[in-house]
Amino acid sequence: MQKKPAKVPVHRAPPPQQVRIIGGAWKRTPLPVLDALGLRPTPDRVRETVFNWINHLWNANWADASCLDLFAGSGALGFEAASRGARAVTMIDSHTPVVRQLEAIQTKLKADNVQILRGDALTSAQGMALRGQRYDLIFLDPPYHQDFLSKSLPLCQTLLTAGGLVYAEAGAPLPFAPEDGSAPPDWLAPWELVRSDKAGVVFYHLLQLRKNVAASA
Repeated sequence: MQKKPAKVPVHRAPPPQQVRIIGGAWKRTPLPVLDALGLRPTPDRVRETVFNWINHLWNANWADASCLDLFAGSGALGFEAASRGARAVTMIDSHTPVVRQLEAIQTKLKADNVQILRGDALTSAQGMALRGQRYDLIFLDPPYHQDFLSKSLPLCQTLLTAGGLVYAEAGAPLPFAPEDGSAPPDWLAPWELVRSDKAGVVFYHLLQLRKNVAASA
């Protein structure tokens, strides 16, 4: 008698990973993450720390803030800023499914202060700089190990308002003090490290242009 073939177990896909908005009008709102695209959203604990830093520097006054999230992904950083009352938040991502999901979240939250654009981050930043657009806070959370920070930080010099801030996330600390005792790389030289910390494999930094650089920008 022929044996019946063994049943192959069905592995159900796990539910979508989620992060949540930490504070503001939409506090505790979950934001789904598209696992298929390998998105790596900024962890809740890291965002809580970073936004505490910014609140301290800005006296928790977000009302006049214009923000740019160049590598939007899950939207965790941009929607967090919008939730806290930022005047305007522009999110950019190159992946169509990500953009559609961001638009769905925007509609659900009725986030009139959020603009979502599909496009390449670096090309979009170059265009914004040429058009004279300026932002008080720029989020840079690109894919790790692809050299995006060295390409995007120079563009941020012309995109920032006076005294503006850049949040930069990476898989390694930014080389402000290289181990060999050399000077920081040229792309980092104009920047001053305001705050930095580490959580697991995430290294996160709050940056500001050096005063002499900001004055000449």
